[in-house]
Amino acid sequence: MKNMSVSPGTIPMCHTTNTSELDRSIKITELVLRCVVLCLGFLAAVLVATDTQLKQVFSVEKKAKFTDMKSLVFFVVANMIAAVYSLIQGLRCVVSMIRGSVLISKPIAWLIFSADQIIAYMMVAAAVAAAQSAVFAKEGQAELQWMRVCNMYGKFCKQVGEGMACALVVSMSMVVLSCVSAFSLFRLYGGHHKGPTKMQVARLGI
Repeated sequence: MKNMSVSPGTIPMCHTTNTSELDRSIKITELVLRCVVLCLGFLAAVLVATDTQLKQVFSVEKKAKFTDMKSLVFFVVANMIAAVYSLIQGLRCVVSMIRGSVLISKPIAWLIFSADQIIAYMMVAAAVAAAQSAVFAKEGQAELQWMRVCNMYGKFCKQVGEGMACALVVSMSMVVLSCVSAFSLFRLYGGHHKGPTKMQVARLGI
């Protein structure tokens, strides 16, 4: 439907085409970010969860694995949750775009907004906790007599670092997604005018 403006007292000016394009742009942006979170979140979890390294200290073999650090366990679980959540939301975006119904109801918008906020906070917390543990592993803590673990388990620390880099992108993507869902929610409460009905169009001869 073309953009139209009608004289005062008939029908308010509406820009249906622009609104529809904005809705689709928002949905495409959301879908791309969901895919980023899905792929990188899963990759980060796999990199850390499968990371192991054997080291022989004198006559004893010691194996480094992610379960040795609680922050890395939380890191893996958080990234898997974010990946699964993004898969579900990504499918919702695809279905809504195929059906052509890009707008959602207020209750669903509130649910998505709340869930995005929770996942975003969770991912930021997981990334910060893992980063703090990484600093201790890299630099040690002389006051507590904590050794520099990465000097002994270099391969293990390198792979954890790669997972953390992926998780950093996931965290930023989730923060942006929480802003997108907030925008999608609160614009439902704005003074948004829907396009004219079929009857109104027929009366105007459009």
